[in-house]
Amino acid sequence: MTRVLVIEDEPQIVRALVINLKARKYEVDAAQDGASALELAAARHPDVVVLDLGLPDMDGVEVIRGLRGWTRVPILVLSARHSSDEKVEALDAGADDYVTKPFGMDELLARLRAAVRRAEPPGGGEEDVIVETGTFTVDLAAKKVHRDGADVRLTPTEWHLLEVLVRNSGRLVSQKQLLQEVWGPSYGTETNYLRVYMAQLRRKLEADPSHPKHFITEPGMGYRFER
Repeated sequence: MTRVLVIEDEPQIVRALVINLKARKYEVDAAQDGASALELAAARHPDVVVLDLGLPDMDGVEVIRGLRGWTRVPILVLSARHSSDEKVEALDAGADDYVTKPFGMDELLARLRAAVRRAEPPGGGEEDVIVETGTFTVDLAAKKVHRDGADVRLTPTEWHLLEVLVRNSGRLVSQKQLLQEVWGPSYGTETNYLRVYMAQLRRKLEADPSHPKHFITEPGMGYRFER
């Protein structure tokens, strides 16, 4: 059974999350501050963490860093903070996803299920290297993309960007992470590069580039690949 650690100091939100998660057969632990959350995480080893950034004793980003010191458990941030800088800071610290309050319970639960799926050990089969969508197929091992029965010609930079997104399928990848992984560690603010190359990927791979289904922009934060 999947164990969820909820770190949140608003009792009504904790109550709603616990009720909804238990109704879906999750085991749930809850902490109202960062210190007890870190202790609980070490003792209970949750499969996924839902974390509010506005805690009474420490900033939620400190909790993320504390967890990332010893575990790769998926961390889903739940916060009233709307600024891009704060969202990016949480993602760069090691959060896997970010949901802004007020939130829809169905969306939150879908994001949580996706985070758990991504954390599951791979099966070791062909599925690990071949990613199929309704429009195109990505072969990570062969470094090839097929669409409508034909190879799609991508530049090395387009391929590298696609590969990073596909390997993080369903996960929000920050602009800074993409820039540094694709262009190098000295690149962290040239977001215009991302806009240009994402437009090229959409033009080559999306059925309707102006209404993308697979390469999703999270404004001010980053990009997400969805199958």
